[in-house]
Amino acid sequence: MTAHTISRTTLVAVLVATTAALVARSWLQIQLIEDGMLPLVAEDLSYLVVPPILVLLLFPLWQNEQRFLKSQFRHKDLTWELALTAITIGVLIRLLWWSQLIARVSFGVNKSSDLEAIVGPTISFQCDSPGIVILGFIVMAILVPLVEEITHRGYVQTAFRHRGFLISVVTSTVIFVILHRFSSWPFVFLGGLILGTQYWLSNSLWASLITHATVNGLIQVDWRCMNTKWNPQSESIPLFLPGVISIAVAVLCVICLALLLRKIATGTDRLSR
Repeated sequence: MTAHTISRTTLVAVLVATTAALVARSWLQIQLIEDGMLPLVAEDLSYLVVPPILVLLLFPLWQNEQRFLKSQFRHKDLTWELALTAITIGVLIRLLWWSQLIARVSFGVNKSSDLEAIVGPTISFQCDSPGIVILGFIVMAILVPLVEEITHRGYVQTAFRHRGFLISVVTSTVIFVILHRFSSWPFVFLGGLILGTQYWLSNSLWASLITHATVNGLIQVDWRCMNTKWNPQSESIPLFLPGVISIAVAVLCVICLALLLRKIATGTDRLSR
């Protein structure tokens, strides 16, 4: 990991500016919804104010941090092998999410309270308008990963790196989780640990940024193009076959993730020689 030292003042400034930008985004999102905009579109459109607010509030800071930020995106650190590995990790994280969801439904942990809910499973694929889809991908697969990786891995994790791998990764992950929806905390925590480990092992933000962008991009496909319904009737639960298969897939995903993280560590060691 980089030898750059993040001062307490710098860390607080980054976190305060990030919080202020997100508060402004939330206010704008509420205003857009009240004006009749679709919630998902308002969520994406309102995020466009976050980067300029951060640039404005942290402009004096950037003058002293240019060398550090450039070191996080060195061209030589971005290889085809690293990019493909990071993309694969992102796909596995999303597959792990789907596996645990199928397992939860199969064993009755997740179930609909609507008696008229479609039993299914049914899957249809129909995207929103191109403009809405493009906006969603620009925001969620580009801007959000860039802002969050610089903030949480680049600054928070680097600020605590002197305390070792565990404390630095967990601390950055906890702060990362707090700034997300409460309902998503368990999986965001897992994702944060993986992203933090990638950053620690690869010595740059490329790996975690590409993985983060991949996960968010796949989420956009789910939200904007897929319509999935599966609400098994109570008397048919538990569904052992899909439940056991999904658990097996989840375990396989975890094993593959561990192997790929080890591959990143090996590749970094090789490049550093």
